[in-house]
Amino acid sequence: MRLLNKNILLAGVALLAITGLDFSASAQEIIKFSHGVAPDTPKGKAAEFFKKRAEEILGDKVKVEVYPNSQLFDDNKVLPAILRGDVQFAAPALGKLNKWTQKLQVFDLPFLFKDMDAVSCFQDSDKGKGLFNSMTDKGMLGVSYWHNGLKQLSANKPLREPTDAKGLKFRIQTSDVLAAQFEAVGAVPQKMAFAETYTALQTGVVDGQENTWSNMYSQKFYEVQDYITESNHGLLDYMVITSDKWWNGLDPEIRNGLSQAMDEATKYGNDLAAELNMEQRDKTLKSGETKLVELTDAQFTDWQTAMKPVWTQFADQIGQDLIDAAAACNK
Repeated sequence: MRLLNKNILLAGVALLAITGLDFSASAQEIIKFSHGVAPDTPKGKAAEFFKKRAEEILGDKVKVEVYPNSQLFDDNKVLPAILRGDVQFAAPALGKLNKWTQKLQVFDLPFLFKDMDAVSCFQDSDKGKGLFNSMTDKGMLGVSYWHNGLKQLSANKPLREPTDAKGLKFRIQTSDVLAAQFEAVGAVPQKMAFAETYTALQTGVVDGQENTWSNMYSQKFYEVQDYITESNHGLLDYMVITSDKWWNGLDPEIRNGLSQAMDEATKYGNDLAAELNMEQRDKTLKSGETKLVELTDAQFTDWQTAMKPVWTQFADQIGQDLIDAAAACNK
């Protein structure tokens, strides 16, 4: 019997040698990263940078596949896909996560951050990083924040005072906080997909919108909006999400390597986002198709005063401690 088993083993080794099969390849971790924007955006380039660094750090242990432009899933479908194991990473806008946890609504509060340094200060703090675990009860884990930038207001009339927005219809993301923000100045919020916004502005379905400079330029919103008010009133950022079960079940060496690649990709992408917003702000204004409205200090204060009651309105859902920690970063 021992001789028979030995012969079977030797035959198996010979078969592997003849066929060239290598069962060690089955240990390679296939990682799918799905996102909804173009490859040449800061988020798209950060995802590609993550792929490059992860494969350099971990070699054949991982293969990262990046799927841009919602090729696999849009932001509304990608999180259930993560839970099913169909993808391993996604980077939805923070506002898209509010139905999974109310705490992340803190990032939608108007005039909470005076600049991106304040945003980074809060996101790097214990409170900010603690929000990565705010969806673990749903099976999802945040691993990084990726910047897009601060939002501006646009419309076909100059928005200098909060009363100028009264009665106008504004496209917003699916967010109760953003709806309350516009209702606070007498405007009418319209929840609408990002891809539908240009046509809605062009046809008058909505009168205005809010977005970063880079998004307004890449989507050519300036072609169908006569004025852009440089309000810096809100934040549009992303959270990189994965499955809590998958992440914590990884081999520690792979998890550490992916963490290093993610940290490097975050710095790369966030630096790029800052450069791109300034560059595309200039290109938007040089187009000559829209006019810039610059607020005086008094006008800026009027907008803050009009919208700040939204903080109190959502304090119980978000947590006053989070709001206070974020506001404390405005140094």
